[in-house]
Amino acid sequence: MGLNRRGFFNVLAVTGASLAVGKKTVASPKSEKEIEFYGILYDSTRCVACRTCEYECAAAHGLPEPQPEVEAIRKTDETCNTVVNTFQTENGEVYTKRQCMHCNEPACAAACLTQAMHKSKTGPVTWNGDKCMGCRYCMVSCPFDMPKFEYQSTNPKIQKCDMCMERQQAGEVPICVANCPAEAVLFGKRRDLINEARRRIYENPDQYVDHIYGEHEAGGTGWLYLSSVPFEELGMNTHLRQSSYPELTKGFLYSVPSVFVLVPTLLLGIHQATVNNHLKVDDNDE
Repeated sequence: MGLNRRGFFNVLAVTGASLAVGKKTVASPKSEKEIEFYGILYDSTRCVACRTCEYECAAAHGLPEPQPEVEAIRKTDETCNTVVNTFQTENGEVYTKRQCMHCNEPACAAACLTQAMHKSKTGPVTWNGDKCMGCRYCMVSCPFDMPKFEYQSTNPKIQKCDMCMERQQAGEVPICVANCPAEAVLFGKRRDLINEARRRIYENPDQYVDHIYGEHEAGGTGWLYLSSVPFEELGMNTHLRQSSYPELTKGFLYSVPSVFVLVPTLLLGIHQATVNNHLKVDDNDE
């Protein structure tokens, strides 16, 4: 198949225009009104540190039963999806539940090369072991340090809270919400939870700091927090971006397909031009 100079540049022009249109279409994120994620509102003023959520979560997910005596400050690991910590604050002891935050635009899913880490349409961020290749990019990309790897296992998994995805699919609320005796956790549509959090702050200004943690942190998360003290006193990262972390790499990621389309076309054009030059030389020699 021949390719003349004009045809070569026509191909480049059409390809570039198509990619430009495609980039614009793909890069436009859905507006918040088009997304109806579900989430959980955690009110630390209501938590009594009974740790029922820890025990019920472990039982529901086949994890070891939590130890009765624990340190005040813990992190989640491959044996527990959630922990309740105790912090000494200006208002005395305040308790905080920690687990995967289920970001609106999760960095773990953006970093996953095989889509093993996936943001579902309803909100939970889940992990599919059949797709995972064990790169652990999800672990290093998470701004909340939540995905954990089973290093001691011969068949390791990435362990983290999945917001009880299977229960949600069955029409049930997450296990921690269903069993919290103090009603410190509330499940529902994210927008409704934000409205409820604002109502509580407005009606009880002396009880809460005027901030909903997770409303904007890292671009917004599925877990939302209310507190009576500044969140840095509860060990929460208050220096996160207000936009999602995948936003940092969108420009690069959208340029990658251009490389794979344009470079072969460019090389083909150079090759064809070289062949044509050789043919002209040979003709002149004759």
